[in-house]
Amino acid sequence: MISSIDLIALAWFFSLWIGYTLFAKKRAKLVSCLSFELRRKRTDWMRKMLSRENNMPDVGLISTLERNVAFFASSCLLIMAGLITAMSSAEQVNAMLTQLMPWSTSTASGVQLKLLLLTGIYVFAFFQFTWSLRQYGFCGVLVGAAPDGRDMTDDDKQLYANRTAKVLDQASHSFNYGLRAIYFSLAGLSWFIHPLLLIFATVLVVVVLKQREFHSAVLKALREC
Repeated sequence: MISSIDLIALAWFFSLWIGYTLFAKKRAKLVSCLSFELRRKRTDWMRKMLSRENNMPDVGLISTLERNVAFFASSCLLIMAGLITAMSSAEQVNAMLTQLMPWSTSTASGVQLKLLLLTGIYVFAFFQFTWSLRQYGFCGVLVGAAPDGRDMTDDDKQLYANRTAKVLDQASHSFNYGLRAIYFSLAGLSWFIHPLLLIFATVLVVVVLKQREFHSAVLKALREC
């Protein structure tokens, strides 16, 4: 039977995850952040791509991004397999946790619930990574089908660059959602120790994400480029 403090911690966990996602999406439209600066750089990249005779370097860069996403997608599958295996051995996992933490009052069914939470998070991350992978593939098609920029007006170049950068941007957002899920899964691990630690770890993850997306040194460097 799940306790009231566990329910509160779980509600807090999802509230902060969903709340931060909505906050970051809205905030990115108002202030400079990683998402905003990278969108600007992607548009510049696609505009310069139209001026090059050989687009192979651009295709190579997109292929590199695809490989990065594919690594995370395959990693999610391996982690899900491990978590499902652990669910079938919940009693042994619970015995190990009780031995490591004598104050623990968890049960085998409680351990299964916590493993189920992590499995669900990685299922979500897997779908985000594979959708990101497909969108990068779409962008590769747009780069391969790009018209000769020398035969285009400046307005047409800007329009094509904006549309192609938009596809790249969407692929990056899906990748970011997947990475964010992995960050929150690390907070979810603390639930095995204590629900109050889950509350604290979730806050810590939000603070880290906000600092990196809105106040990091790399953001300052991107602004200055």
